[in-house]
Amino acid sequence: MRTVSLMTAKQEFFKLIREVEDGHGIVITRRGRPIAKILPHRADRTDDPEWVAAYERMMARLQEGASLGGLTIDRDELYDH
Repeated sequence: MRTVSLMTAKQEFFKLIREVEDGHGIVITRRGRPIAKILPHRADRTDDPEWVAAYERMMARLQEGASLGGLTIDRDELYDH
């Protein structure tokens, strides 16, 4: 991720936006300290069938629970205090 000063960001805004459109992130600094990030916009993942399938597999595995040498802990037990 490229880092630019606030002054440079102001002067080269449209150039930086083109970089972001190409998939690159930009960190903007003031006096050497990061103050903002410009990142590419990501589409809604729920529209991606591959992502939805992976999410459903993960949730099914959470419902099954994990075996820890004979001890089984499921999600509800993990967060049960």
